[in-house]
Amino acid sequence: MDNKSLAHTTWNCKYHIVFAPKYRRQVIYGQIKADVGRILRQLCERKGVEIIEATACPDHIHMLVSIPPKLSVSSFMGYIKGKSSLMIFDRHANLKYRYGNRQFWCRGYYVDTVGRNRKVIQEYIKNQLQEDILHDQMTMKEFIDPFTGEEIKRKKK
Repeated sequence: MDNKSLAHTTWNCKYHIVFAPKYRRQVIYGQIKADVGRILRQLCERKGVEIIEATACPDHIHMLVSIPPKLSVSSFMGYIKGKSSLMIFDRHANLKYRYGNRQFWCRGYYVDTVGRNRKVIQEYIKNQLQEDILHDQMTMKEFIDPFTGEEIKRKKK
């Protein structure tokens, strides 16, 4: 069974959460991807939230998490996005000077409850990165970054 228990409660609360960096800044996110993952894991541990599956795509994050019922999803998201922004800008001080503020994440997020389709969502999160790569190969890429105005250099394969 997936059920967990607190003093007087038995629970099974799983959520699929998707959120993105502000303006979907892929350049920033790509450079600090591993550090963002460590920060999110650390913050989840502090709140007693179990990460079942997580994937950091180039411009958004998918997480399948188990959140205790004593903690609301909105308060957890406020905590994780707020604290991680502060930690990211503390560890990577050059970002706040280049982009002007200490807001790393977009304001909103997507959340869905997970019932019996947990395995399907877990597989989707595992395969999301591959799907994004395939989609990028089928679409035209921009040659000028819309946020910086600089020319995007193509990677040679």
